[in-house]
Amino acid sequence: MVDPLPRERRALALAVGELRARRRMTQEELAHAAGVSRNYIGELEQARRATTFEALILVARGLNVPLAELVATFEARLLDME
Repeated sequence: MVDPLPRERRALALAVGELRARRRMTQEELAHAAGVSRNYIGELEQARRATTFEALILVARGLNVPLAELVATFEARLLDME
């Protein structure tokens, strides 16, 4: 099956990785803070996992950023791809 949103998935991967790096967190630290597995964060950052709105809320909380900041970073990375 072809991914219908490859650019969007990659932009989200970049956004999560960027915000995590800014906070100097490991994937394991983010996973623990968000209440998800390290594999989940790794797959998300590698653009190999689709996600849910609820999971994005958990990731934003784990990063200690408003969901709006995660979305804004996603939008910025998406624009960078144009």
